[in-house]
Amino acid sequence: MTQCFSLTETRNWCYRSTFTGSGLRSTIIDLKDGTIMHCWIPKIQTESKPNLLLIHGLGANALWQWGNFIRNLTQHFNIYVPDLVFFGGSYTTRPERTEAFQAECVMKVMELKCVRSVSVVGLSYGGFVAYSMGVKYREFVEKIVICGSGVCLEEKDIKDGIFPISDLDEAANILVPQTPQKLRELVGFAFFRAPLVAWLPSCLLLDFINAMCREYVQEKKELIKAIAKDRNLSELPKISKPTLIIWGEQDLVFPLELGHRLKRMQGMRFVRKRLRSSTMS
Repeated sequence: MTQCFSLTETRNWCYRSTFTGSGLRSTIIDLKDGTIMHCWIPKIQTESKPNLLLIHGLGANALWQWGNFIRNLTQHFNIYVPDLVFFGGSYTTRPERTEAFQAECVMKVMELKCVRSVSVVGLSYGGFVAYSMGVKYREFVEKIVICGSGVCLEEKDIKDGIFPISDLDEAANILVPQTPQKLRELVGFAFFRAPLVAWLPSCLLLDFINAMCREYVQEKKELIKAIAKDRNLSELPKISKPTLIIWGEQDLVFPLELGHRLKRMQGMRFVRKRLRSSTMS
């Protein structure tokens, strides 16, 4: 039977309405290299406002991760909210899967929209992309906020047991859930006080999975595996711009130790919050 009503798509509609009502418009940008990027940009650019780029994590898409904050932020900033490659309306035929490639794609969007400088907020996986932008595009990035992003992880950390799950394939299966049980596991890892997902019927969880998690499954898993591949702290460049780290004390996706490691490396300001990561919200 064809499904007539979707709670997930209804929430998607609500978030789109929130973005539109906050002065943003949806735009599709062809980078002319096999990559299509979707981005929310200001309907009207206000010269007196600074520019702020919001980069989402491995959850559903940019709408779901920034929807609860967008109204307040657009009062003070010209907001740009891209969907990273293989999320929302963004995709590529190119083989690259690194955060450096994601940063390159986001930067091309900013250039095509004539944005001359921004401050960047990166959440979870988006923090890797934000950090990469801070390294590669020093003249463009003014300030950076890293939220619960394991930028300082090393490939050996996975085998050393710093993460609750030491198998990357299993971690990818949870972070890109295809069954109600995997979605329940993801919520358990992602939230300090997890919503009562365990009590929700599987049909509602499948509604979310079908709407948000069925596209580009293999490509998203490749993004996850590329994060740790050959990653070595000694080879991680420092960034010179003012940077704030925000982390959840109970974060299980990227444990708090990685936040302290980043602070020691960079000498950054550090804000610790009593919460877990926000890959789903």
